[in-house]
Amino acid sequence: MDIEEQKRQAAALAVEWVRPGMRLGLGTGSTARHFVALLAERIRAGLDVVSVATSAATRVQAEHLGVPLTTLDETPELDLTVDGADEIAPDLSLIKGGGGALLHEKIVAAASARMVVIADETKWVPVLGRFPLPIEVVPFGLAVTRAAVEAAARDCGAPGPAMLRIGKDGHPFVTDGGHWLLDAVLGRIPDPARLATRLNAIPGVVEHGLFIGMANTAILAGSRGVQVVERG
Repeated sequence: MDIEEQKRQAAALAVEWVRPGMRLGLGTGSTARHFVALLAERIRAGLDVVSVATSAATRVQAEHLGVPLTTLDETPELDLTVDGADEIAPDLSLIKGGGGALLHEKIVAAASARMVVIADETKWVPVLGRFPLPIEVVPFGLAVTRAAVEAAARDCGAPGPAMLRIGKDGHPFVTDGGHWLLDAVLGRIPDPARLATRLNAIPGVVEHGLFIGMANTAILAGSRGVQVVERG
């Protein structure tokens, strides 16, 4: 079973948890795309739900497949968000933002009564940090912000460079919110909660990809089947 089939299996189980009348958050990324596609099949079969997309890419896919959409302004309280992750630790702390949608993903997750993370088993790690940590920043004062990010990481026992993400056009990658991204190459983050607090205090940081205490459940698919992990 290849990685894409594992992602689809994780998404398929999450779709089974969707109930009529639910208000959903739709994540961003390769695994979330499987969830949106499978959700659309159930909607065509009569399932009545409404959803909020976390990115322009997810919104385009949902519209194309006929998934009813709303906004957080219209529907500020969601029942369930289903999203992927770049890394998942045993306490269900996450690194997200590889696709650049971390700000909207975190806003939607915070508005949800429950967050379910779907992934293939390669995303499960003993300690966060192997995947570069995305940090959304304002372009103004980038050098100052980058220095502060690197200092915060170093003070938290996770030294490493924060690199400006460059898009396919050779220019800085621009998020849906109009900001830039730093990718902090840290290798290992011994205390994600402490680092998250430090990053939150930096004026030029809009948001970061550490999702602490937000995911309630992880659905992991691998060569031996699908495993469900609950936080706490």
